[in-house]
Amino acid sequence: MQLHQSSWPEIEEYLKSSTGIIIPIGSTEQHGPNGLLGTDAICPEVIARLAGDQSGILVGPTFNVGSAQHHLGFPGTITLRPSTMIAAMSDWAASLMRHGFDRIYWFNGHGGNIAPASAAFSEIYAEFSFGRAGSNQRPVKLFLRNWWELPGVGDLCREIFPVGEGSHATASEVSVTYYAYPQSQKKVEMHPKIAPTGSIRDADDYRRQFPDGRIGSDPSQASPEAGERIVKAAVKALIGDFQAFMKAA
Repeated sequence: MQLHQSSWPEIEEYLKSSTGIIIPIGSTEQHGPNGLLGTDAICPEVIARLAGDQSGILVGPTFNVGSAQHHLGFPGTITLRPSTMIAAMSDWAASLMRHGFDRIYWFNGHGGNIAPASAAFSEIYAEFSFGRAGSNQRPVKLFLRNWWELPGVGDLCREIFPVGEGSHATASEVSVTYYAYPQSQKKVEMHPKIAPTGSIRDADDYRRQFPDGRIGSDPSQASPEAGERIVKAAVKALIGDFQAFMKAA
């Protein structure tokens, strides 16, 4: 069930049986010479959409611009400052809480979002504590799950791509986007075949160390077929993970 494709009476009816929602959260940033700029948003979005369609879980609109300042050396990247992202996430949550949602599962596709998302959670919990002290209202519960850390999904990615999976512009995430948008496949030779690894700081440092944008990966291996396998496993795992989240105290 998609929030953007629902009417307000349908959401009001949904809230009678569930106060939980999945929010895909990603980024708009470079993903090497053959990866789509929307990769980190597309991956959680397509997995969550299929999970919602299969299970009836409500899926919100994708938070598709995250914290990616270190990718600004590559054209097309769009980023939020950490403080902006924290404020935006807080407003998204406050809007949902106003309607009665109190279990918000943020389904993440970008490692750079983890720190600001955690800070946003602290802000949201603090606001609830100050504003609702002494009330009998059930407290809000927030959760962040990286799609590649769903049960069994990381193992499957490493099974499909035992060499050259890497840590950015990975073969698995590019495969998921090629499954979602097969018409957007790019055929690019990688030089070197497997990119170097290392840490990065700011945008200029990133571009200097990793001139084509990859870190430790060979995404030329990516395919829609591999993406389909990954997505199917992730959809099943997401439904189970969300249900466990809803049952937890």
